[in-house]
Amino acid sequence: MPYLGSEDAVKELKRALCNPHIQADRLRYRNAIHKVIRHMTQGVDVSSVFMEMVKASATVDIVQKKLVYLYMCTYATQKPDLALLAINTLCKDCSDPNPMVRGLALRSMCNLRMPGIHEYIQQPIQNGLRDKASYVRRVAVLGCAKMHAQQGDVEVDGAMVNELYSLLRDPDPIVLVNCLRALEEILKREGGIVINKPIAHHLLNRMADLDQWGQTEVLFFLLRYKPRSEEEIFDILNLLDVFLKSTHAGVVIGAAKLFLVLANDFPHVQTDVLFRLKGPLLSACTSENREMCFAALCHVREILQSLPGHFSSHYKKFFCSYNDPHYIKNQKMDILCELVNDENVHNILEELRVCCTDVSVQLSQTAIFAIGRIARMYSEKCVETLADLLEFKQEHITSAVIQTFRDLVWLCPQCTTDVCLAIPGCEENIQDNEGKQALIWLLGMHGELIPNAPYVLEDYADNIKAETCPVVKMELLTALVRLFLSRPAECQDTLGRLIYFCIEEETNMAVRDRGLFYYRLLAAGVEEVKLVMNSPKSDPSVGLLVNRTEQPFKNWVPRFNTLVPLYEKKQWECLSPRANRTNLSLLENASDHLVRAEQSAAAESDIQDEESSDFTLMSDIAMTPELFEKNWHSSDPACQLSIEWKSSVHLDTLQTALHLMNIYTIAKSKAGLQPWKSYLYAQDNIGNMYFIQMVLASDASAFQTMVKQSPGREDVLQNFISLLKTAVGTILSLS
Repeated sequence: MPYLGSEDAVKELKRALCNPHIQADRLRYRNAIHKVIRHMTQGVDVSSVFMEMVKASATVDIVQKKLVYLYMCTYATQKPDLALLAINTLCKDCSDPNPMVRGLALRSMCNLRMPGIHEYIQQPIQNGLRDKASYVRRVAVLGCAKMHAQQGDVEVDGAMVNELYSLLRDPDPIVLVNCLRALEEILKREGGIVINKPIAHHLLNRMADLDQWGQTEVLFFLLRYKPRSEEEIFDILNLLDVFLKSTHAGVVIGAAKLFLVLANDFPHVQTDVLFRLKGPLLSACTSENREMCFAALCHVREILQSLPGHFSSHYKKFFCSYNDPHYIKNQKMDILCELVNDENVHNILEELRVCCTDVSVQLSQTAIFAIGRIARMYSEKCVETLADLLEFKQEHITSAVIQTFRDLVWLCPQCTTDVCLAIPGCEENIQDNEGKQALIWLLGMHGELIPNAPYVLEDYADNIKAETCPVVKMELLTALVRLFLSRPAECQDTLGRLIYFCIEEETNMAVRDRGLFYYRLLAAGVEEVKLVMNSPKSDPSVGLLVNRTEQPFKNWVPRFNTLVPLYEKKQWECLSPRANRTNLSLLENASDHLVRAEQSAAAESDIQDEESSDFTLMSDIAMTPELFEKNWHSSDPACQLSIEWKSSVHLDTLQTALHLMNIYTIAKSKAGLQPWKSYLYAQDNIGNMYFIQMVLASDASAFQTMVKQSPGREDVLQNFISLLKTAVGTILSLS
């Protein structure tokens, strides 16, 4: 018997598929196809049986069809010519009476990923969008996004986009969610799907029909809608209220963010939402799902920026479990530092003390540094706890404690005496450079309070030749000069030998220059040395936790329910492409500014004509390329003007900005073509239609714009032109 993956095994499969006796036996034929799929999934190249598998697709057995279509989708890119032979079978199956077969065939056609396939799948997708079976419509909607992705830089099909927008009102909830995803993918270069008032309220009313994942998607897209009045805001909040009680964490967090965004001008509402969010977040923080637990902890840290004591009564929920991974324990310890108060400080310190003896060096040191953060508020208790840790005589523990002591005496001078009492004897257990630097700094700055300080520094000076870190050598030089000012008799000889070594024998130029500097400074006299070295020994104003200011909600709400809290802002900015961040920021600002621009244009029209004060542009306009072309040729130009532009601004940004103002693009040129043209349309609230042609000049300095209007008033046309200019001007100002 040939072994798996050998040429003989593949040839045997090919013979089996060609055997008429096996083809006549439905079960044996299916088993042979199963073997092909098994080989394929195990990495064996079975592309040589492509023709036989195409023939096997002509069957009424739906299980066999699924297997064959899976095979064809895998190898279509390797055998594009043979894959075309299967197109007829797939097109025929797209008209099958069974909706499962129609959906399977359509999905397989969209997944073939071969050049020129869009010519064959365009019509089946259009038929699928109007299919009576909801499953077929679901597949067809996602097929639109796949077809657009396969076409590359081809301009967006306006008719298909309009069809998808209309399907947002499909009775099947999954079709609705798939439409949102497909439109977001197709309109990605234009800024994604636009959520206006009718769409937003329709999505809110359909929320109850969606599953939990669909609700999460809809809540994400609703963030783009900007209500125009306070009454509308609270109507939306009332509809969302029930989703704050959902059992699905994603729905609760998504609804909470939408609450926080919509209630931006109502801090008391935001605070109330965060109190209601406390229960679901705490449940997620204790979840067995580590990924969910980590995400919840990161979002708790975001909330604590504005409400420091929000979770204080539940501090025990953030105690570390023995089986928690390190990244979760680190987050919990950071949160405990934020929750400490007079009532729980003893319990939190005890919890952190246990973590200090963890087998993980990194986790142990993190816990020690956390105690140091708490010590800025409760110095006496924390110094005692840290001093007890020195008794373990572990290198990594001693080093972290000494580093914490160094920071502590700088920020909290009242604990200097206690720290100096704990330092003697710990120099024997410090081997790392960070620990050495901290200890030497303490001995030099506060050596008059430490009896054996000169002798410890003398030991370091005697072993200077074995020291490899230049920073430690320079720190030792500075510490000995400082201690020489307070204890000259004990340090004079050691300091002389050290300076001689640094000048005559040291090869590192930074250390040598430091030695020369102190030599010349000492030669100028002790008084000059005191003037230079007499710097402050502490600065309590740095890093105080007691008087830290609470950040406003707007500082972190935009990051809520995103990946930014998980990566932290600086790291996320490094991971995210700069261009994407720039475009996203521009589009976010454009959304707000364009709303104001529309209101400003309406305000100007108030002054010009009281009757036209309610001028607005309508959304959800039914327009096809054929209808646009008919109206364009039948209408006379109403206005021609030049609108200033900058070549540095991407043209897709203009399309997105006009879309936000309900001025829609029906067709446009590819980027880089000369001359670049764009055709747009809009309709106002009294029924006037506007048809616009924008041609970019060769130097990209201005748009030559022609506006045609259905029979209407001249003053209303001026309102539209003012709105168009304002929209373009807003984009230029933001860029």
